[in-house]
Amino acid sequence: MKYKYQARTKQGEMQVGFVEAPNKDSAVNILSGHELYILTIQAAEKEGVVDRLSGYFGRVKRRDMVIFTRQLATLLEARLPLNTALKTLYEQTRQSALKEAAYRIAEDIDAGLSFSQSMERQSGIFSEFFINMVRASEVTGNLNEIMGFMADYIEKEADLVTKSRSAMIYPGIVIGLFVIVAIIMVTVVFPQLKPVFEQSAVELPILTRILIGSGGFFTKWWPLLLLGVTVIFIAAADYFRSEEGRALWDDFKVRAPIIKRVYTPVMVARFSNAGAILLRGGVPLAQAMEIVSHTVDNVLYQELFREIAEEIRQGTPLSDAINRHPTYFPPLVSQMLVVGESTGQLEKIFDRLATFYGREADNAVANVVDLIQPLLMIGVGLMVGLLFAAVLLPLYKLTSSFG
Repeated sequence: MKYKYQARTKQGEMQVGFVEAPNKDSAVNILSGHELYILTIQAAEKEGVVDRLSGYFGRVKRRDMVIFTRQLATLLEARLPLNTALKTLYEQTRQSALKEAAYRIAEDIDAGLSFSQSMERQSGIFSEFFINMVRASEVTGNLNEIMGFMADYIEKEADLVTKSRSAMIYPGIVIGLFVIVAIIMVTVVFPQLKPVFEQSAVELPILTRILIGSGGFFTKWWPLLLLGVTVIFIAAADYFRSEEGRALWDDFKVRAPIIKRVYTPVMVARFSNAGAILLRGGVPLAQAMEIVSHTVDNVLYQELFREIAEEIRQGTPLSDAINRHPTYFPPLVSQMLVVGESTGQLEKIFDRLATFYGREADNAVANVVDLIQPLLMIGVGLMVGLLFAAVLLPLYKLTSSFG
């Protein structure tokens, strides 16, 4: 049987791969024999539908993560040892998954693992960004600052999601009602009117004929249509979970006009925050960019930051390396970095970029939401007008023929 694993070498390098073994214990023994420290290991078979559903409903909400991170930051600021702080959180946390994670992380730290390695074993709860920021703090020694930053970041992210969802509730209700009305009209109303139109020999508009035909097709074949939609949805979800699908989706987020307005400022703000924290901790710039590549969740940006780190090692200024990628970074970023490099205040420039693009992301979300609402309402209004026109025009012709 094949098992997928994540492990670290004695030198701390990450290894991801597959191992063949008759069972999980044998796979662990094989990897341990190669002097690898196992972070995660699981059967290579795909998750079942039940596993995915249970994982979805059992996931940690952003608000719970904000509270957990804020409490950990407060305890660390009070100069409690990390292990003591985690055990305190275990006693105070009500969310079951976070409570269990705090207990297991504390146990792993007692066993001699680092904080980031312990969190990596709970990767189903903590994001890759969170884990890598903690790893960066272990390099710089400013775990308290990182925890405070992560609490602020997750809270801000939660607020953005909440605002976006709240703004979309009303259009969502309107669209849902329209879909229900359209289904009733197509499957119930039009089939009853069809004999009347046929007997009167009135020529039906093409829109009415399309809706009558689609209503009959939907009524007859709806089980197959439902099955087809379900299969397509599952296949698309599996594809976008693959490396190729994820790269395609990440590229779409970078290039799609409306999504890009929100996504690019978020990525620049995240990169700037991480860069400022790392430089403040004394990490060399090239190494900082290498670490930043692990803090972003976009495979294109990850590869980009690795390339930038290599260019810096070869003597290229950061501003020049950034300026070569206008698709991923607005021109202001490289211009500000030039100022930081010439004045020797790159860390402060990163802070200013993080503040500026954090506000840009907030404004972009508000603007996009304000734009989407009227567009959705106009679209729904047009669809409703076409739907009722398909009914009223034949009725008008029918009454005119009697006159």
